[in-house]
Amino acid sequence: MPAEPLVVSVPDADYAEALVDLEGVDALVWDMAEPHPRGGDIQLAVLPYMTRLSLADVVVGLDSLEVVQLQSAGFEQFLADVPKGVTLCNAAGVHDASTAELALALTLASIRDMPKFVVSQANSTWEPLVLRCALADSRVLVVGYGQIGRAVARRFAPFEVTLTAVASRARDGDDLVPHVHGIDELPELLPRHDVVVVIVPLTDSTTGLFDADTLGRMPDGALLVNVARGPVVDTDALVAECTSGRLRAALDVTDPEPLPAGHPLWTTPGVLITPHVGGATRAMRPRAKALVRRQVQAMLAGSAPVNAVATGRSATDGPSAR
Repeated sequence: MPAEPLVVSVPDADYAEALVDLEGVDALVWDMAEPHPRGGDIQLAVLPYMTRLSLADVVVGLDSLEVVQLQSAGFEQFLADVPKGVTLCNAAGVHDASTAELALALTLASIRDMPKFVVSQANSTWEPLVLRCALADSRVLVVGYGQIGRAVARRFAPFEVTLTAVASRARDGDDLVPHVHGIDELPELLPRHDVVVVIVPLTDSTTGLFDADTLGRMPDGALLVNVARGPVVDTDALVAECTSGRLRAALDVTDPEPLPAGHPLWTTPGVLITPHVGGATRAMRPRAKALVRRQVQAMLAGSAPVNAVATGRSATDGPSAR
């Protein structure tokens, strides 16, 4: 008697098409906006990207559910609602290229005063020639040296910068940095760096990591680039530092998020903001579909889930958020 098919829910038909050649798979297209009539059969559920759905609402009626697959590397907002016996998996590796690319773009745009030139162009104004900052010869500190952190360092390396990396614990380096410093060394490292790229996961220990004291250790004129999560940075402290003209910031994430109209951060001098778009590129889709396919193949083979970060209410350490 043939085995029952593995029932998988995917957000759209493109993901289902990526699984069509796998035997023993029944792929259902479900955007999770409404309960699915076959919800009780679903064993693997792939959440839509950047969803604001609550996992507690999504899993209602999914009695056969074994694995929930996210399309983000960050997973902290889902941990409290993972049902007993269900494994939560993140999308580590999917957003490395896109997020690292945006970190570099934000840095270059801020350092080279691109927002100012955009305004000048809109006003048909030719800016006078003056000497400006450059990324070349800058000292760049990458805070959070997981998969995305390494992708960030790899993209900065050709720009003739000095790279330093920080992770949760000190360890030997790699082909990009000779040594990875522990997070406890951050206060001593900050004064010696011109650009600080933040790509740590959001945890109890990283919430407010860049507060008034930490920001105060950065040298005058330094740039903070946050492509992690908004609450890693104390917004009020950052506004104060940038308003004074001492620091600049380039942010793909904010606290609060979405940033409401009228918030001071919108008009703070020296602050460049993008609306949490670091992973949202065409490069993300093929990587996400490949991950879902690997997840399905693992389940068909009876292997452990790929990128598992939590089972029930017990979380493991995961890679950096995005």
